Amino acid sequence: MSNIEKDTLNFLSELERNNNRDWFSDHKHLYLKAKDNMEAVVNQIISGVSDFDKSMERLEAKNCIFRIYKDTRFSKDKTPYKTNIGASLVEKGPKTLNHAGYYIHIEPGKSFLAGGVYMTEPKNLKAIREKISAEGEDFLKIINKKSFRDNFELRGDKLVKVPQGFDKDNPMGDYLKFKQFTVFHSLSDEDVVNENFINHTVKIFKEIYPFNLFLNQAISD
Repeated sequence: MSNIEKDTLNFLSELERNNNRDWFSDHKHLYLKAKDNMEAVVNQIISGVSDFDKSMERLEAKNCIFRIYKDTRFSKDKTPYKTNIGASLVEKGPKTLNHAGYYIHIEPGKSFLAGGVYMTEPKNLKAIREKISAEGEDFLKIINKKSFRDNFELRGDKLVKVPQGFDKDNPMGDYLKFKQFTVFHSLSDEDVVNENFINHTVKIFKEIYPFNLFLNQAISD
């Protein structure tokens, strides 16, 4: 079993201090090594997650890991490279665009695991809100489960008021205000390079699975 190597974190730390094309060109072999390391780990995570979430079975890490090259066209920060390696595990296909999935973010001092939907189409957001309104008890059962609350924080931008189309006194009104439905689980650098990282990640994603399933059922319906 592969693990995230300390060299991978070290490379990202060095890149943060030397975020320029000359340094990257001279050290590209270190980037390729870090990328291969991440790919090996993510493939094993996909295999583990596929045991309970069959929608992950056809994913390959090489198609899930984000490019390290930044698009700086509309950004004030013109540094050319990301200082993290991220991977998004979302079922692929024309009917699964913007679905809930899992995310792995490796960055020295800022690593985390996440799940849910971050940016999704308005019609999908509307469908999620409608399902939460109609099946509030089921939604609360998922997010109030002790193991869920112990591991996650529900985050997302929120509206000031309950959105149009819903009663302002809706008992699920506070959740209907969310514009993103995401959960986060922070990781220390020690967690990331721990030999149990893959098993821990699979365990965390298994906790996220019912949350994702609820969201994806709304979107699919």
